[in-house]
Amino acid sequence: MLNNFKNILVGVLSATIVIAIGASAYNALAAPKPVSVEPVLAENIDMAGGNGNGGSNGNGTQNGDGTGTQLDAIPASDLTPEEAAALLFMREEEKLARDVYTQLYALWGQPVFQNIAASEQAHMDEIKVLMDRYGLADPALDPGQFTDPNLQALYDQLMAQGSISVTDALNVGVLIEQTDIADLQARLAQTDNADLQLVFTNLMNGSYNHLAAFSGEQGNNGAQGSGGNGYHGGNESGGGGNGKRGSSTTTP
Repeated sequence: MLNNFKNILVGVLSATIVIAIGASAYNALAAPKPVSVEPVLAENIDMAGGNGNGGSNGNGTQNGDGTGTQLDAIPASDLTPEEAAALLFMREEEKLARDVYTQLYALWGQPVFQNIAASEQAHMDEIKVLMDRYGLADPALDPGQFTDPNLQALYDQLMAQGSISVTDALNVGVLIEQTDIADLQARLAQTDNADLQLVFTNLMNGSYNHLAAFSGEQGNNGAQGSGGNGYHGGNESGGGGNGKRGSSTTTP
């Protein structure tokens, strides 16, 4: 009987061991394998957005009046007599604007004249770059003096008008910028040189900005626009009243 009990106990223990081994094997086979996850490196991420530098409001694309970098990339071309005359004339016309605004600022103390006078100096400098490129002698004289007699007469007229009142001075600013725009448009139509087109276009865009500034100041000061003793530089007469035709009808 004791032997039978031992046999039964051995059998039970054997069965328990077999069941335990089988369960362990099943669990090992049925358990999911661990997934290997590789780290994602920053350099492998394709950033679709990005905040790039060099937009239109800083050190990237060109802003303001400067065209130096762009102009350097354009080769010189043959210059016709008409194109040479256009450069000489625009050099003095930009000087006229600078000289008038400088004097009107000294007379009336309006900051708009000082600010735009500085811009007109930059315009003169841009024309001078082209003149140097093509070996043209500079016609610019001392402030208030002009090689072109028509521009000299025009300067004297504008100073007389601008000295009457602040309102008249602002009217003079509007008239000068309107004339600059018309003269630059005419000269753009007369040239196919890429360097002249670049500078003339840049000057014209500056004149549009100046015109807007003077027009805004007119509104602030209750000015009545460009009537009266106006002038116009294109092929049209002045802005009403006793208008004087500008010099560009006879000067290329």
